[in-house]
Amino acid sequence: MRNIVKDHTDITREQVDRIRDLMNSHVRDCLVTGYEPLIGGLTLPDPDDRHVLAAAILSGADTIVTFNLKDFPEEALKPYGIKAQHPDEFLNCQLDLAPNVVCAAAKKQRGSLKNPPMNVEEYLASLERQGLAQTVSSLREYAELI
Repeated sequence: MRNIVKDHTDITREQVDRIRDLMNSHVRDCLVTGYEPLIGGLTLPDPDDRHVLAAAILSGADTIVTFNLKDFPEEALKPYGIKAQHPDEFLNCQLDLAPNVVCAAAKKQRGSLKNPPMNVEEYLASLERQGLAQTVSSLREYAELI
């Protein structure tokens, strides 16, 4: 949360806390606890990211979805059977697997935007600005559904 506020000066701490609380209350089993003892035995380029790997190990995750791929190198994750994947690649794969589900989620998200509301093109442009160019390219095929 701290890094989001630091990296995105247009977002306040209160907004980030609200988003976190909404995610925690709407995503079943999203919180991982008890990972702390694993942190000390892990090595990553940025030691401040070790908690992410520890939580992934404890929860049995096979993928860490992150824009920060450089801090989750393959050789550090491989012993745990975990890989790092860019959100754009992850979302595009989800779109290939279940386009109806992804389009419904995108439509719901777009519909929830009130300040300001966005038409489909504005919404896609917003996703592209967030680093999701491949996903946006694929979603354009389904524009009438979102």
